[in-house]
Amino acid sequence: MKSKHYSDLGETLYSETLDNGLRVYLLPKAGFHKTYAVMTTDYGSIDQSFVPLDGTEAVTQPAGIAHFLEHKMFEKADHDAFDTFAHFGGSSNAFTSYTHTSYLFSATHHLKENLETLIDFVQDPYFTAQTVNKEKGIIGQEIQMYEDDPNSRAYFGTIANLYPDQPLADDIAGTLASIDKIKAADLYLAHKTFYHPSNMSLFVVGRLEPTETLAWVKADQAAKQFAKPAPIKRILPSDTHQVIAHKKLLMPVERPKATIGIRGMDDLPTGIDRLKYEDALSLGFTLLLGETAPDFLSLYDQGIIDDSFGYNIELQRGAHHVIMAGEAEDPQTFENAIMDILHHATDKLATASDRFEAVQREAIGSTLSSFNSLEAIANQFDDRLYGDATLFDEVSVIKRLTMNDVIQTMTQFLSTAGISLQEIVPGH
Repeated sequence: MKSKHYSDLGETLYSETLDNGLRVYLLPKAGFHKTYAVMTTDYGSIDQSFVPLDGTEAVTQPAGIAHFLEHKMFEKADHDAFDTFAHFGGSSNAFTSYTHTSYLFSATHHLKENLETLIDFVQDPYFTAQTVNKEKGIIGQEIQMYEDDPNSRAYFGTIANLYPDQPLADDIAGTLASIDKIKAADLYLAHKTFYHPSNMSLFVVGRLEPTETLAWVKADQAAKQFAKPAPIKRILPSDTHQVIAHKKLLMPVERPKATIGIRGMDDLPTGIDRLKYEDALSLGFTLLLGETAPDFLSLYDQGIIDDSFGYNIELQRGAHHVIMAGEAEDPQTFENAIMDILHHATDKLATASDRFEAVQREAIGSTLSSFNSLEAIANQFDDRLYGDATLFDEVSVIKRLTMNDVIQTMTQFLSTAGISLQEIVPGH
């Protein structure tokens, strides 16, 4: 078992890749009474087309199947995994994103039993035609609920506008029509391909003893047989890099909602330089439109933006973008004001060097404080996106950033970006 100490954080991360390919990460936290574990597969809603494990021909599965599979994994032939966790005092959940599916639990006692429950139910699928058809109704209601949610429509609709010819345009949960096509055999095929241990990681943080915990995991895996690991052949449609420039939706909202999507068209660096890129982008947008930025304060005082305004910077496998959104009495004025700031970003950043150190310190403080949350550590950890670097390297990366790094990254990102504007206005 390897160990790496991060002096900036006062944390020691233990890790080992098992013979079957499962990557295990253990982070003991002194003074914590709770333990949090998350088991993640590098498989999300965009992975619709692929060559199955041990197969030769590509298949394309219905949109929403990764999310559907997540729902079905808890139900077994003679029990429900939620009940098993509850029996051992554990609280469990799961979530699916565009690129990952994660299963998790938190508990204050019975770590071994809860950990074995997590690993076992994720690695032991059980589907029948009857249970799959039953789930279609449940997920169908969830899809309809999100279709009626203006915030959901604003966010996911903007991403769809940024990637109209990619699987990112499909809702993570799919559509009523797409999930109706899902069969038990589809779920088994997806599980066989993407839930192989070599495509998964296990992260455990909190009250734990690393050697003991790893021994439990090894014993569990040694008792099971898996196919030989093989690279997964994922297939994506050709990307035209086109975006839908503008879209307006009518919904029963009290105030209009405006969303600006900015799709990065530049080539991302690899390894720790990708983490540096993301952090530089974060500092750049904070300097431009953070709550202490002069332009933010000016727009706020004019009533063009309000407390609903915010933005997300997202890097994931195959895509990177920024989503900016807020309620606005006049969406056009909102969009014009934000776009003017973005068009003059390089010049504005060149005069913001006096605020750089404060913003940098704030980012370091925010990152350090996140390590007080077991959930934040485990859910933000990604051992593939930045090569050998992880979120544990972020503080040192932020410390080394310069104002020139921020200006260069922001200029690179914005100069070739695709922009999509979406408005949700009152109406039916």
